[in-house]
Amino acid sequence: MQGEQRKCYPPRTVMLALAALVAGLLAGMFISDGQARTEPPTEHKGVSVASLGVLSGTSIKRQIGLDGYVLQMREITLAPGGQIAKHSHAGRPGLVWTLSGSWTEGRPDGDRDYPAGETTAILEDADTEHWFFNNEEEPVKVVVCDIVPAS
Repeated sequence: MQGEQRKCYPPRTVMLALAALVAGLLAGMFISDGQARTEPPTEHKGVSVASLGVLSGTSIKRQIGLDGYVLQMREITLAPGGQIAKHSHAGRPGLVWTLSGSWTEGRPDGDRDYPAGETTAILEDADTEHWFFNNEEEPVKVVVCDIVPAS
């Protein structure tokens, strides 16, 4: 080994490489095979809802012939650390648009993060079963438009 020089890496570089390796291993342990990273919550926490408008059952029936339902639009705010319990959309189709903040949607086949500024709508069709978490420091604000049974 005479004349051979060994490369010496700065301690910070070594630590960053080790941190990346550990993070990758942990991610593989918790996010494998498309499984959800989070357990579905059974209750809402930190959720506030403001109605933005409702098309009456009478209007919906007259316009499209659907009896016993209303079309509603709401702004939902999910506080930091908040959650929306697991729920189904089998009889309640809807669309969700994120206005601000970042949150995580959980589904039986895996989780999806919606970062701030991403312009992706969440489609809630007959097969949708999901839940949400706000693991960030800022509230999440979304607009939800859905068809629900008239009360």
